[in-house]
Amino acid sequence: MTEENITRIHIGNKEYILIGTAHVSKHSAEQVKNVIEAEKPDAVCVELDEQRFQSVQDGNSWREMDIFKVIKEKKATLLLMNLAISSFQKRMAKQFGINPGQEMIQGIKSAEENDAKLVLADRNIQITFSRIWHNIGLKGKAILLTQVIASIFSRESISEEELEKMKTQDTINTILQEFTDTFPKLKEPLIDERDQYLAQKIKDAPGNKVVAVLGAAHVPGIKEEIKREHNLQKLAEIPPKSKIPKIIGWSIPVLILAIIAYTFFANPAAGWEQTLSWVIWNGSLSAIGALIAFGHPLTILTAFLVAPLTSLNPLLAAGWFAGFVQAYIRRPHVRDFETLSEDVFTVKGFWRNKVTRVLLIVVLANLGSSLGTFIGGVDVIRVFLENL
Repeated sequence: MTEENITRIHIGNKEYILIGTAHVSKHSAEQVKNVIEAEKPDAVCVELDEQRFQSVQDGNSWREMDIFKVIKEKKATLLLMNLAISSFQKRMAKQFGINPGQEMIQGIKSAEENDAKLVLADRNIQITFSRIWHNIGLKGKAILLTQVIASIFSRESISEEELEKMKTQDTINTILQEFTDTFPKLKEPLIDERDQYLAQKIKDAPGNKVVAVLGAAHVPGIKEEIKREHNLQKLAEIPPKSKIPKIIGWSIPVLILAIIAYTFFANPAAGWEQTLSWVIWNGSLSAIGALIAFGHPLTILTAFLVAPLTSLNPLLAAGWFAGFVQAYIRRPHVRDFETLSEDVFTVKGFWRNKVTRVLLIVVLANLGSSLGTFIGGVDVIRVFLENL
């Protein structure tokens, strides 16, 4: 058996065998199978968390899951990231005839065949993204969302040089590599913390011989971190949200309401003029956004009715309600997400796909409401100044 890409570590009476796999290499799955069969380990650790493991095990049920249920269970972020990763993987599979992640599937299968304890060693992907989100600020969040969306709809091919580079990274690292270069401090939650988490899970795996199936990029860090003790509970904490954006977000609507209230007190007719202007500008422009996206009539009506109110509450957005109604009436399923990469290549497909239709409604209704807030706010101030 070749020792290529294999690292052996001895701590006390335990032996840890790290297989540094290439996530886009056909050879890696074969090597995983051969190593586990030859070593007969007590435990096999794979670089998956519970949610990604379930996605691998129950692929069909995830594909058929109702998107409405996904949102209710607060799995929308995971679904978005899975969509980005899936789209990225499909382009690689189509271009190079590769099936990314096959080595993890093989690790699961070989653990069962050899009566080894399967250990899901990676940190929950939502926790990783939450800790990333906490570290990047408003500008970083905008860039991250743009980059994730761009990765979904990108039609760029992958060069042989880029493919070789991917063979030393995991899929999450690959997708966010450029973003990590822009924000170096993200290396801690994306790579360093995961190295620590993976190392501790591998170290705690039962038995005297443990095989770990890992992306090659994690092996150097795990070799060092496995010598130390790490607090898994602390590494899995979700950071508290900052109060500053909330304070700023509430200041503007409070100011608008205060101006309208003062105007009502000084001149009721002018107060009604302000109120009518606020409702018309917000409601109409948000509804026009939903109309441009070819929303259902009830979706358009919802945008008109909620925009004047959601513009006064930073926790809400007109597009969310309009998108919610559209998703309820024309409910998309995860299979609609899976055809996005093909559907967005044509105008007909873009408008036909239920998911892109909802996304358009959310974006355009929010854009219309934002424009309405600006114009309506300026008009509210104009009437206020005229009645001083």
